[in-house]
Amino acid sequence: MSTLQISLAVGGSVVLIGIVAHGAWSARKNLPKQATPKPAPDIELAPAPGQESYLQLDDGDGFPERHEPSFDTDAVLAALTQLTTPERKPVLDILIDAIASVTVESPVSGEAAMAAMPSTRRVGSKPFAIEGLRDDSREWEIPAAGHRYSAFQCGVQLANRTGALNAIEYSEFVMKTQAFVDAIGGEVEFAEMQGEVARARELDQFAGAHDAQLSFKLRAVKTAWSPGYVQQCAAGQGFLLSATPGRMLLPASQTGHGPILGLSFDSQAAQAEDPEQTALYELALSLDVPQVLRSERPFARMCEVAIALAGSMDGVIIDDDAILVRHEAMEAIHADLEQLYDRMDARELSAGSVLGRRLFS
Repeated sequence: MSTLQISLAVGGSVVLIGIVAHGAWSARKNLPKQATPKPAPDIELAPAPGQESYLQLDDGDGFPERHEPSFDTDAVLAALTQLTTPERKPVLDILIDAIASVTVESPVSGEAAMAAMPSTRRVGSKPFAIEGLRDDSREWEIPAAGHRYSAFQCGVQLANRTGALNAIEYSEFVMKTQAFVDAIGGEVEFAEMQGEVARARELDQFAGAHDAQLSFKLRAVKTAWSPGYVQQCAAGQGFLLSATPGRMLLPASQTGHGPILGLSFDSQAAQAEDPEQTALYELALSLDVPQVLRSERPFARMCEVAIALAGSMDGVIIDDDAILVRHEAMEAIHADLEQLYDRMDARELSAGSVLGRRLFS
């Protein structure tokens, strides 16, 4: 082989290696961002006398380490259920329910009341409920075995996100209530249908004017994100995985309340065979305003989370029309929300309250 041929062969090999290296570099560059593996924390076993041992995770600064995202949805669901399980309390309220009073000659057992209840707790698209006045505590509650009740009240919700209670639904409410009353041997007094339907329309108009549901979108600027990367960044802001693929929730700080914010991305990407090779270019932050307490500062939290995630993930904040959301727009929305909160408070249907959550459901 001549010197020229050897030189050409070497040169060709160098060029080929360069092409392969460039291709590998380009492929690596175009991969979606991956979650960063964290070193295992020090684990200190600290059993207290007479108690079960527990694991104390210390990241070196004296505070418990933040949990990284996990696909153990059963554990997450248990935690969320503990946060959102309501206490056993009466549900009917004259502000948002049409209520029929039921009298009985003598106390009725909880077992008899439960046996007389209809099989469904809905009238059309509206929740239907029966409550009994406990003979001993004189408090209203949903009838339960082992107690006796000296009076009852049946109610149907006047409005929810499906609309206002109509005449057909009110008629169904009357029939359902009458069947219960006949079964327990009581007497019932109904409000006039026309007045209740008119009240339902007015309440529905108020709800429609105050049903604010807000969302921001985060879009990747250069490099796409993997689902694991999104989950890791969101977990750093306090989000937990939900049972729905591609959805995370920011839990409320108070027991008995639903999540403050939702974060969602392509559910198919979350369920892909190899999700870490799946490219995400957009995710959504959402806030259901009437469902969250004002004291949680939900919109301020939403803005803080959006800004933090956009900064750490190299993304931008946009609205549904793909227009950049700037600080001035956030401040304007916040001012409008404060007025909305004031009107809801004045109506005694505050955002995040029991009645507020029922009306906007």
